Amino acid sequence: MHNKIKNRIDLSDKMMYIQVTKTIEKQKSTKSTGVMYMVSLKDISAVCKVSVATVSKALNDQSDISEATKERVRKAARELGYFPNSAAKALKTNRTWNLGVLFVDEAQSGLTHDYFAHVLDSFKRTAEEKGYDNTFINCCKTRKNRMSYLEHAKYRGFDGVVIACIDFNDPEVAELVKSKIPVVTIDHVFHNRITIISDNVRGMRELFTYVYEKGHRKIAYIHGADSAVTQARVASFYKTAQELGVEIPDEYVKEAAYRDTKETYRMTQELLELKDPPTCILFPDDRASFGGLNAIREAGLKIPEDISVAGYDGSLIGQQMDPKLTTYRQDTEAIGKSAAEELIHLIEQPKTTVIQQVVIEGHVIEGETVKEMP
Repeated sequence: MHNKIKNRIDLSDKMMYIQVTKTIEKQKSTKSTGVMYMVSLKDISAVCKVSVATVSKALNDQSDISEATKERVRKAARELGYFPNSAAKALKTNRTWNLGVLFVDEAQSGLTHDYFAHVLDSFKRTAEEKGYDNTFINCCKTRKNRMSYLEHAKYRGFDGVVIACIDFNDPEVAELVKSKIPVVTIDHVFHNRITIISDNVRGMRELFTYVYEKGHRKIAYIHGADSAVTQARVASFYKTAQELGVEIPDEYVKEAAYRDTKETYRMTQELLELKDPPTCILFPDDRASFGGLNAIREAGLKIPEDISVAGYDGSLIGQQMDPKLTTYRQDTEAIGKSAAEELIHLIEQPKTTVIQQVVIEGHVIEGETVKEMP
C-alpha cells in the first residue's frame, strides 16, 4: 500500500508521505465500524503542508493560488478520495445547487409523456451544464406523513422550482407559487411569476390555416380537457375560422383529455356518424390521434384519401407512422432550456431578473395526412 501511494503521489518530503499514510489508515479503520470516514480540507491541508484556506482556494481554482500548488492539492485530494460535502457547501453559500421539479399528469404517464418528457430532459441538461442537480418533488398524496409541495421544497432546500403539467388550481400549487422560493411555470400563467409557454394561439392559427389552404372547409376539432393551453387553442381555432370565413358547426367541436386514445376514438366515431361529416379532423395531440386513426380505419375509410387528420406536438412517433402525421411541432428543447435559464437567472440575479412570459414558437410539419381538396 505504501509503495503504491509513494509511486502515485510526488512526495516532496517524508512528512507528507507519513500524513497520507495516516489518512489512508484512518479510512480503513472506520470501515469495520460501518462508518465512512470523510476526508476533510484539513486532511488535505496537513498532507500538502498548506493552510485550509489555500486548499479551499486551490480546489475552487482561484487566481491567487499558483498552478503548481493547485495541482499538488488536487492530486492529494484525488488520492485521498476527497469529495466536497454538499451540506457544508450549502451552509457556506446559502445555496444547495439543487432545483425542484413538480410534475404530475392526470394519466400518470410520468416521464413517458410525449411532450413533457422532452421538455424536462432539456431542462435537466441545461441545469446540469450550469452546475445544478434536479430532484422531483414527491406528489404522492396517499403517502403517510406526506409534506405539502412547499414543505417538501423547504425540506430539500431547493434553490428554485419548475412547475409543469399539474393541476394549477390545487391549493398546494398556489401555496408554492406564492412563497418566496424562486419559481418558473411551464404552460400556465401566474401573476408575478416567470412563465415559459408554447405559442398555442399561433400554433393553432398556423395549423388551421395550413388545412384551409389545402382546400378544407369542413374542419372539426377534438380539443383537450379544460386548461389554459386548451382555452388558448380553442379560442384561436374559432378566431382563425372566423377570419377565414369558415363556419364551424357546434357538433364539429368535441372534447377528449390529452393523450386519451379511447375518448378520442369515441369522439371521432361521433364525428364520422354525422349527416355532414368533416373532411378534416384536428386531434388534441399526436398520441390521442392514434385513437382517432383507429376509429377511421374501422369505419373502412382511408387517410388521407377519404378523410384528412392532423395532430399537435410533433412527436417522433407521429413521423414514423405511415402515412406520416401532419402536426404542429412544439419546440420542447427551447421550452426546457428557457425554463432552466430563467429559473437559474432568477436564483442568481434576482434584482435584475425581469418577470415575464417567454413565448416559444413552433412550426407545422406537413406530413402526409392532409390531402389537397379538389
